[in-house]
Amino acid sequence: MKHYLTNEIKNIALVGSSGSGKTTLAECMMYEGGLITRMGSVEDKNTVSDYHELEHERGSSVFSSIMHTEWRGTKINLIDTPGLDDFIGEIIPAMRIANTAVLTLNAQYGVEVGTEIIWRYLQQYNKPAIFVITQVDHSKADYNAAIEQAKERFGNAVVQVQYPYNPGEGFNAIIDVLKMVMYKFPEKGGKPEKLPIPEAEKERAEELHNALVEAAAENDENLMELYFDKGELDEDEMRQGIRLGMLERNIFPVFCVAAKQNMGSGRLMGFIGNVAPSAGDVAPEITTEGEEIKISDPDTTLFVFKSSNEKHTGSMSYFKVCSGELVAGTEFTNTTTRTKGKINQIYVVNGKNRSSVDKLSAGDIGATVKLKDTFINHTLRPKDDGVMVEPIKFPEPKIRTAIAPENNKEEEKMGLALNKLKETDPTLISGYRRELKQTIMEGQGALHLSMAKWQLENIHGVKVKFDKPRISYRETIQKAANGYYKHKKQSGGAGQYGEVYLAVQPYSEHASPPGDFKVRDTQEIELDWGGKLVFNNCIVGGVIDNRFMPAILKGIMEVMEEGPITGSYCRDVMVYVYDGKMHPVDSNEISFKIAGAQAFKQAFLDAKPKLLEPVYKVEILVPSEFTGDIMTDIQQRRAIPQGIESEGRLQKIVAHVPLAELYQYATTLSSITQGRGTHTREFLEYATVPADIQAKLAEQMRAEKELA
Repeated sequence: MKHYLTNEIKNIALVGSSGSGKTTLAECMMYEGGLITRMGSVEDKNTVSDYHELEHERGSSVFSSIMHTEWRGTKINLIDTPGLDDFIGEIIPAMRIANTAVLTLNAQYGVEVGTEIIWRYLQQYNKPAIFVITQVDHSKADYNAAIEQAKERFGNAVVQVQYPYNPGEGFNAIIDVLKMVMYKFPEKGGKPEKLPIPEAEKERAEELHNALVEAAAENDENLMELYFDKGELDEDEMRQGIRLGMLERNIFPVFCVAAKQNMGSGRLMGFIGNVAPSAGDVAPEITTEGEEIKISDPDTTLFVFKSSNEKHTGSMSYFKVCSGELVAGTEFTNTTTRTKGKINQIYVVNGKNRSSVDKLSAGDIGATVKLKDTFINHTLRPKDDGVMVEPIKFPEPKIRTAIAPENNKEEEKMGLALNKLKETDPTLISGYRRELKQTIMEGQGALHLSMAKWQLENIHGVKVKFDKPRISYRETIQKAANGYYKHKKQSGGAGQYGEVYLAVQPYSEHASPPGDFKVRDTQEIELDWGGKLVFNNCIVGGVIDNRFMPAILKGIMEVMEEGPITGSYCRDVMVYVYDGKMHPVDSNEISFKIAGAQAFKQAFLDAKPKLLEPVYKVEILVPSEFTGDIMTDIQQRRAIPQGIESEGRLQKIVAHVPLAELYQYATTLSSITQGRGTHTREFLEYATVPADIQAKLAEQMRAEKELA
């Protein structure tokens, strides 16, 4: 394969809603570029990108696939991404390392919820974008409606470069208003015939051409002067203006294709090759220290944006060359983990197929195998200089479940398998939660967790089951109270004796002791689970030796870790140990630990304890016709609505919702909105549980203890 230089490389992320034709477009582009000799199809399960067994089973993309094609001296790296936000962990890295996003809109449906989600990330990463309206040959295609929706949602920067002459059944021609020509395709697609624009279309074509010229001229003062002088720009001048406009996100060019028939992809590839920003045109990567990694820097920098575990090859690391030149045999330091390694082989990939190359230029995308301890977001450099590329930030989970092996003896095997999944998918979070006594797995949606379960069972060979996850409640107090306990045990020989008097009150930064206590020593403990414990030693006269105070604190901490109402963590309590007794022979640490724990438990229960529950800020994005049903549903979930605002044709509902009410919410939302709604959630605060629910939970705890 030819070695491509930085300015000859175009990195393209194919993004869009599920069913918008990304995989078929990628297949068509590879066929047009001569990288494959026959186009596969999603239906026949023989496309280059959707090659995984799981994708064949589902009939749609689950993982991002890296491919490349060539077009007239340009290498176009393609990353085909899934269309569901359950798999946003595969989509975001593609957008992050791409120079341009090709955002596909299905001509039947226009702007969908998935389009909105992707658009937010494109804005976040400030990426140039090309809109491609697909399936214009479908009988229900409505190209004009799709364009209107795109303009309504994304503004007048959406500028048509093409439109279909005869959309729907029988489609075979595209009018290009940049070149001012009509492309007419043969029956089976392929190379089109260039024809004059039909007389009936000239007025529309001229209007769109002028809009494109004006949009191009606005991005450069010299072009604007030329436009005023000549009243026109030639094709090269328009290309220059469009490229500048794309880089500033002032122009989003629109193309149309019927990829399954191989109509329109060649012109799109020509535009990508001639106009779309190259790897050297876009902003450089930024380090964690805020410094630029210029693509011209001689030191080679690799950023790993994807990891996978393949059946026959083992671990694969996919990277972008951010600077310098990568040559096979180069030794590297992983500056993220401070481990050293060597890249013996460099590959360019097309789905599951890979070809070995000797070197890659800055801006290119490659892969290698079996790099030890190297995963997503890791940086590789020739020397251990601490330079790290700013990591990709992934969204918070939207759904959680308890997970356990069907065979209890496979607990360790399941844990190892979950760790393997986390290495390749940072949006899949799992771990054993001691307070819940469950292993919790969190992800982006019900389908995401279902796919993880499939991998655990079919790839890692461990059968698992899902269960309802418990809630991480917190316990605290609302008033001051006293506690007392005497621990006395005599069983022959040395006995046990410890007597503790203490007081508790709710934590407050400037609180005064609830009694006439003189505080001798204070320990303020930031609890691992949030909140504080303030432990005050108020002992006078030596009634309890100072060496027993750590034991009393340890006893209190044991109760704090398993609160008396529901067994949940306690927080935000101030404790004052002010009196007690000890025995010259029988007192020891265990005696005072027990006495301290029991005195604290008694005081806690007398201090008007209350239960706190985690509350999340939830943003729900749905088509407007479902707003009423969604509001009704979330109000039944004890939600506190915060507002509704429009985002194009969609509505964004914001509410504060207890986590206990969000179990399987993603499934419910999908059911209500026919799969067209999505949501995000972010932890907000711990809030008081209603009294009736607290009583019910306390009763459940008592019943469980009686059965134990």
